[in-house]
Amino acid sequence: MKQTIKDLFTQVKEVQPLIHHLTNTVTINDCANVTLAIGGSPVMATSVEEVVDMAQLAEAIVINFGTIDDAMYEAMKLAGQAANKKGIPIVFDPVGVGATPFRTERAKDYLNTVKVSIVRGNASEVFALIGGNAQTRGVDAGDISISSRELVLDAARKLNAIAVISGKVDYISNGTDVIGIDNGDLLLTKITGTGCTTASLIAAFAGVSTDWFAAAVAGMSTMSIAGELAKKQLKKDEGIGTYRIKLLDQIFLMDGITWEEGVRFV
Repeated sequence: MKQTIKDLFTQVKEVQPLIHHLTNTVTINDCANVTLAIGGSPVMATSVEEVVDMAQLAEAIVINFGTIDDAMYEAMKLAGQAANKKGIPIVFDPVGVGATPFRTERAKDYLNTVKVSIVRGNASEVFALIGGNAQTRGVDAGDISISSRELVLDAARKLNAIAVISGKVDYISNGTDVIGIDNGDLLLTKITGTGCTTASLIAAFAGVSTDWFAAAVAGMSTMSIAGELAKKQLKKDEGIGTYRIKLLDQIFLMDGITWEEGVRFV
C-alpha cells in the first residue's frame, strides 16, 4: 500500500481532480484551500438547481453534515444520487451525528438513499451512525462502549463502505483489514475544521484512484503528518494562528517521499 499511496500524491497534482463539496458554512473556505493545497480543484455548489450537473462533472463528492438543514439535505441527496449513477466516489462526514435526533435521523436516511464510498467521523459519530448508543458532544467525540479498532471494522461491514475513525490513533477499515495511523499533534484539535478538511484530502485521493481504502489512508495520514511537521516549524512566540498557516503550508509541500518518511502505521 505504501507505494500506491506515494503514487497518489503525483496523480492528484497531475489530474487536479474536481472535488464537489456540499459542506458546512464554518469550514467551507478551509476545505477549498486544503483541496487546492494537495493539488485538487474545489467547487462548493449547493443549489438544487445545479447540484446534479455539478456532481456529474466531479471526480469525487464530499458530503458534510456540519450545518445541515432541509435545503442542504435535499441538495445532498440529489448530488449523491447523481454521483451514484456515474460511479463517482462519495466521502460522507457525519458531523455531530448522535448529538440530536434530527441530525442522526437525517444521516441514517441519507445512507438509505445514497451509496457512500467512504465514511469519516469521530468514534461517537460513527457509533451512532450504525445504531450505537452514543452521545456526541456538539461536534466533538463522546464516550463509546467499544474500542475504535473494533468499531471501524464493524462500521465498514455494516455500512458497506470504507470506514475512517479519527482519534489519538486514526483507524481505517475496508471490512476485512484495519490500519491504524499513529501520527498527529494535539494542536490539530485546537483549530476548527481539521476533520472537515481531512475529508477533502480523502476525496482528492479517491478522485484519482479506484482504491478507496488507500485513498482514505492517504488523506488521514497526510493531515496527521502535516500537523506534526507544522508543530516543529513553530517558534516559541508563535501560537495557534501561525500553526494553522503552517499546517496548510505542510499540506501543500507534502509528497510521497515526505509522507513515507513520516507515516507510522500500527
